[in-house]
Amino acid sequence: MTEACDVLVIGAGAAGLMSALTAGQRGRRVQVVEHANKVGKKILMSGGGRCNFTNTGTGPANFLSANRHFCKSALARYTPADFVGMVERHGVAYHEKELGQLFCDVSSKLIVKMLVDECQAAGVQIRTQCGVEAIERGSDGFTVRTGQGVLRAASLIVASGGLSIPSLGASGFGYEIARQFGHEVLPTRAGLVPLTLSGKHQQRLQDLSGVAVPVEARCNGAAFRNFMLVTHRGVSGPAILQISSYWQPGDDLRLDLLPGRDAAQWLREQQRQRGATELRNVLAEVLPRRFAQRLCEVWLPDKPVRQLDEPELRAAAGLLRDWPLVASGTEGYRTAEVTLGGVDTDGVSSSTMESRRVPGLYFVGEVLDVTGWLGGYNFQWAWASGHAAGRVA
Repeated sequence: MTEACDVLVIGAGAAGLMSALTAGQRGRRVQVVEHANKVGKKILMSGGGRCNFTNTGTGPANFLSANRHFCKSALARYTPADFVGMVERHGVAYHEKELGQLFCDVSSKLIVKMLVDECQAAGVQIRTQCGVEAIERGSDGFTVRTGQGVLRAASLIVASGGLSIPSLGASGFGYEIARQFGHEVLPTRAGLVPLTLSGKHQQRLQDLSGVAVPVEARCNGAAFRNFMLVTHRGVSGPAILQISSYWQPGDDLRLDLLPGRDAAQWLREQQRQRGATELRNVLAEVLPRRFAQRLCEVWLPDKPVRQLDEPELRAAAGLLRDWPLVASGTEGYRTAEVTLGGVDTDGVSSSTMESRRVPGLYFVGEVLDVTGWLGGYNFQWAWASGHAAGRVA
């Protein structure tokens, strides 16, 4: 069986569904093939099941790429307000959690339903459990062999995602397609991922698993202020997930344990106001008690604050401001929210997402070397890049 369409989309995730509905709304005959048993699996599990579907503050500075300018055009032409408009038209209730992050009030299933309803209204056909076996390009477009027959299309949109969370069906298939058609694929690694500790570094913290500490994490010129969560294997939490995208093994990673405070000035105030109080008890008023106690057992003087002489005070302040976190690695793609690296954007049009090498071939979403921060930015990239391709394919 051979079927023809104008646009064939590989992948029914966020970017794939957006590109499909956008092309369908232009009157194009669109088919979507998805190897998993249902659409939008990553959407469904995101945000604890409530889907952090965009961030109102999205801008190019929130993304990592070998070409930091690449994302500008698509983001400018499909904004968070555009997506929120669709959400509101479908009556999906949402709220802002923090820092511009928008979440569904009820369930991420409503975002998937919205996208599928938009696709159906635009005449888009979606096939699940339909794996792609081979792709060929001829003079009139692409021939794609699938588990459900052969499909021919004038345009092919690759929206197959990255390597993160293989339990949801993630694979490197999009990178294979890119290489098949002569595109460079930049080295990939896990991003927005918990960090692991080993040896004495893990031993000092592992019994504090579950403790959340407010920090500012700094590495390679990037800094994020939020919580760090101690885990059995290392550290996680928003601040760590954010900084993980900037960190690689061997890099210097520092934490400010008193973000927003001048540590030396604060310690001197404690000396004046409550000199007889043990340092661990003073710290326990601004840090979790168990963490404060461990700091004083291992890294800081364990004595009343008035007994800190000036060199000790400066050293303690320096450590609180610049605590070294010696990570050994990450938990990898198994728990990573995104994949850093991917299809080199030098070979792709920033305004249309079309291949500069193969007319009619498009790459959208996570498969490209564009990776957002934690907090809805990666979904906004999926909507924006999918919309850019869907407008022209």
